Amino acid sequence: MDENSPQAIREATQCLLQELALRNSLHVGEVISVFFSVTSDLNADFPARAARAIGWDVPMLDMQEMNVPGALQRCLRVLVHVERTGDVAHAYLRDARQLRPDLEKVE
Repeated sequence: MDENSPQAIREATQCLLQELALRNSLHVGEVISVFFSVTSDLNADFPARAARAIGWDVPMLDMQEMNVPGALQRCLRVLVHVERTGDVAHAYLRDARQLRPDLEKVE
């Protein structure tokens, strides 16, 4: 994420959720709960607020990542709990691709 602003957090959150939904043919009705974490340099807004704005009306929790020296900055993560079986397609977007290159397919 380029900056710490409500708009940047909203856009990054919605982009990530929409990408996960697309890659997994995921419908909000399958979602049980969502955990968001952000690095300590992102505090301008709650990711859950951005998710609710696009219709994700499920229990959500926003929390802060551990502040580990050398860790990726301005990073938003999401853990989505769903009720379904089958394979899962993960999404590591932008600079987060470096966190798990083994899970991220470049298309």
